[in-house]
Amino acid sequence: MLTDWGFRPEQQRMMVIIATVAGAVVAVVALVVAVGSIGTYSPERQASAAVIGPDAVLPQVFHGWNSPKLFDPLTERSKDGKALTEKEVFGQSELAVSKKLKLKLVAKQLDANCSQALWGENLLQLVSDAGCTQAARGLYASSDGRYVGQYTLLNLKDGQSAGQLVETLKTLYRGGWATPLTSSKASFPGGGYSEAGGYALGHYVGLVWLGRTDGTEPTAKDDFVSLTLALRGAEKAVYRRVVSITGTPS
Repeated sequence: MLTDWGFRPEQQRMMVIIATVAGAVVAVVALVVAVGSIGTYSPERQASAAVIGPDAVLPQVFHGWNSPKLFDPLTERSKDGKALTEKEVFGQSELAVSKKLKLKLVAKQLDANCSQALWGENLLQLVSDAGCTQAARGLYASSDGRYVGQYTLLNLKDGQSAGQLVETLKTLYRGGWATPLTSSKASFPGGGYSEAGGYALGHYVGLVWLGRTDGTEPTAKDDFVSLTLALRGAEKAVYRRVVSITGTPS
């Protein structure tokens, strides 16, 4: 075609070289634009078991729930200014799962600095922004020695912050979670399987964490639903605070 247009052989070779170089430049520009559109990589946001290590102590499953209307009187901490006490949250030494099975409190701790009860850069920043002033943790061992559980109650500034924290934890929990308490009577095995749930309760957030002491996944014989309900017995403190504001129903 170039010959028909009257170009000499040396002119044709020059035109091919120019076209090849121009094509390479266009390809490089397109690659730079594509890479730029991908964004930056953040290890914290992309946290996974491979990033934090195979022996990490954190749940493999997490579910979150918004605050029920029952806790609307506790939407603002300004209307519930009295600080939590260890006795208020963990006054019961045992929580009944069934007639034969109980969860026994083996360790408890109330921290005014929430960063002492949690880990993960993004999570710590989130609870700081949420005005977290208290983190109450209780570690439980089942009476049959098969299960371990921890309940954590966070005191945040308002219901919006509590709801946002629970929603964010649906993806953030693999890169930030509650620090487990330690006891010779119970512990979460490193790298073992465990499940967790987050509950917004007005301006509070309750975190339930359960697992088998051998670290294996639950079977049909392991009633994690009943264990979760029992562990949430620590939330009676929050219910009592609702009643203190609204009064006892007639």
